Amino acid sequence: MDRRSFIHAGGLAAGAALITRGIAHAQERPGAPPRRTSAPGAQPAVVTPNGSTLPLRVVDGVKVGHLVAGPLEHEFAPGLKCEVWGYNGSTPGPTIEAVEGDRLRIYVTNSLPEATTVHWHGLVLPNGMDGVSGLNQRPILPGETYVYEFVLRYPGTYMYHSHFDEMTQIALGAVGMFVVHPKRPRGPRVDRDFVLMTHEWKINAGARRPDPNAMSDFNVLTFNGKSFPATAPLLVGRGERVRVRLGNLGPMDHHPIHLHGLSFQLTATDGGYVPESAQYPETTVLVPVGSTRVIEFVPEEAGDWAVHCHMTHHTMMQMGHGLPNMVGADTRALDRRMSRVMPGYMTMGTTGMGGMGEMQMAMPANSLPMRGGAGPFSYIDMGGMFTVLKVRDDPDKADPNGWYAHPAGTVAGPASAERMRADGIDPAAGVKRGG
Repeated sequence: MDRRSFIHAGGLAAGAALITRGIAHAQERPGAPPRRTSAPGAQPAVVTPNGSTLPLRVVDGVKVGHLVAGPLEHEFAPGLKCEVWGYNGSTPGPTIEAVEGDRLRIYVTNSLPEATTVHWHGLVLPNGMDGVSGLNQRPILPGETYVYEFVLRYPGTYMYHSHFDEMTQIALGAVGMFVVHPKRPRGPRVDRDFVLMTHEWKINAGARRPDPNAMSDFNVLTFNGKSFPATAPLLVGRGERVRVRLGNLGPMDHHPIHLHGLSFQLTATDGGYVPESAQYPETTVLVPVGSTRVIEFVPEEAGDWAVHCHMTHHTMMQMGHGLPNMVGADTRALDRRMSRVMPGYMTMGTTGMGGMGEMQMAMPANSLPMRGGAGPFSYIDMGGMFTVLKVRDDPDKADPNGWYAHPAGTVAGPASAERMRADGIDPAAGVKRGG
């Protein structure tokens, strides 16, 4: 089968504000540790890898922010850019971060080509502020600005998104995260606090816009709008307590997010906190569509640990999914015949798909049919909804883009025949390749 067949085609002020000045104005350096500013009780401010926090300023005791819904050019990974919809020039939009009890006033300006609204997903607020077009308010027409105002009654991890033509606007990226810190911290204090929003897109090779009508076969999967290798790592310290807030406003799919090298506790959902007596250890958390999940952990082992969706098709990029199974097929005669009319022809997939990402083949413009990126030992043949948790002894001085330096003797490597024999293993056993 020809390779072509495999391609289908986003400042909190001091004074009355309880979150320290400066964190909301910053576009976080990818992978950098959070600034040591905090919410009450020394809670660390949230970091949005590859993203930002919405600037808020205090006006007569009210925290005021501004969201602008509009189209933008977004780069999912080097080599793949599309026209999407978002807030304040990004998808997802900037994380909104405030404190339980705050009165929030958010202006929403519509720069989209159609009407819109904003729904504050999971928040308990007055009915007229809920943002469902037609039910709770008139739609915000292009060029109009509406104002939403409500008190943050309950702490938690929430989201926001369009609630007009949701199928189109959510699919095109009009989503964001919303964090409300408690006045009084609950549970053990965390050292670092991250938000990761999952999303899925259907982008045909060469297309300039995602297809909002897709219901299956999504081929670009992202954390905070990025696919690996463009995803920023999460840099943390060994022995630190880390919180990761996961949100899913993708169109259709749930995501089992798996962390390597540690176990965690599920501490909260968008419905509230999980009592300590009900928490239990896991290594994979299912994040359903329209939900948030909050996990906390203390990494014991330093290193570069994978974080990814465990649906295997969600860690790849724009590969065709409706293809015949070629594993084990003998295509030597076919390849000889095809090369007469198409020099360089090579049937793909007969021995599996490993290594395809390293092949420097011509590909359609504005597409990433291959997956993965460079790693410290070899090519990492995973992409899409994949990032790296970088655990270091001194994370504040570590290079977020650097790889872990393994101590001698701690990396798996080739086994010698002598050692195998000494351990009672026949070196000749099982050497035949499967077909």
